[in-house]
Amino acid sequence: MSTFDEYAALARHLAAQQRAGEQGAAAEAERRRDLHAAVEYLDRRLVAQGQRLDHLGRTIGSPPGIPAPVPPGAPPSPGPGASPSPAPGPGGGPPSPPSGPVSVGYPDNGPEPGTGSTGGAAAAPGRPGVGAYAQPGGEDADRALPVAVSATAAGVPAQRTGQVDPATELELARRWADEADRHAQQAELLAQRPALLPTWSPMARAVAVYLGFAGASVVLMLLMVLASGVGVVDGFTLYAWMCAGLPAVSLVGGWVVLGRWGRPAVGAATAPRYPVLGFLLCFLAVPLAYCGYLLLFRALR
Repeated sequence: MSTFDEYAALARHLAAQQRAGEQGAAAEAERRRDLHAAVEYLDRRLVAQGQRLDHLGRTIGSPPGIPAPVPPGAPPSPGPGASPSPAPGPGGGPPSPPSGPVSVGYPDNGPEPGTGSTGGAAAAPGRPGVGAYAQPGGEDADRALPVAVSATAAGVPAQRTGQVDPATELELARRWADEADRHAQQAELLAQRPALLPTWSPMARAVAVYLGFAGASVVLMLLMVLASGVGVVDGFTLYAWMCAGLPAVSLVGGWVVLGRWGRPAVGAATAPRYPVLGFLLCFLAVPLAYCGYLLLFRALR
C-alpha cells in the first residue's frame, strides 16, 4: 500500500510539474508576443519620426540623411580604396618614425643577437634580427618584462557581465522616443514663428513694420522741407513726394519685409501683410506729419 501511495504522490508531483511547465511556456510565449508587438510599434514610431525630421530638414533647408557624429578621439574612417593609416602614437598624434636601427626583442643598450653568451633557439641561423632568450640569474635578470595591457586600458569596451533584459531595453527606447517627440514638437513650434518679431501677433507685427517705414518717410519728408526752405527742392517736387512718393515707398517696403521675414518656416505659405492697414498708415502718416510740422512752426512763430 505504501508503494502505491508513493507512486500516486510521484504521479501527482509529475503532473504538477508538467502543468507548471506548460504555464511557464505559455507565459514565455505571451511575453515574447508582447515584446515583438512592442518592437514593431517602436519600429513604426521611429520610421514616422525619421520622416518627420526629414520633412523639417527639407523645410529649413538642411539636407536629409546627415551622417552620425564621430566620437571624440576616434580616427576618421578612410574612403573607399584608401590605404589604412598607421595607429596613432601615445599622445594621440601620428606615430613618430624610429630615429635609428631597431632591434627586435631587446631593450635599449642591450646585446645584439649573436654577440653575447645568451644564445638559444631564437638565435639559430636563418633567424636574423630575433633576440635570444635571457638566461635566469644572468645580467638580464633585472630587466623588466613586458606588461600585458588590459582590453579596457587599450580602448576596447568591456563585455557586459549580466544578461540584457529586452523589456528594460524596450522601455528605455520608448522613453528616448518620447523625448525625441517632445523635442520635435518644440522644433515645430519654433518653426511656426517668423524670424521678424516672433513673439508678436501678425497684426501687431504689420503695424510695427508699416509704422517704421512711415517714420523713415516722415524723416525724409522733413529733410525735403528743409531743402525746400533753402531753395534746393521746389514746391511741386515736395508735395509730389509727400503725398504719393514717400507713402508708396513705405507701403512697398513694408510689404516686402513682411513677405520675406514675416512668414514662418513651417505652416502658412504666405505671411499676412494687411495691405489696407498698410495703405492707411503709410498714406496718412506723411501728410499728417507735414500738417503737424506746419502747425508747430506757426505756433512757434
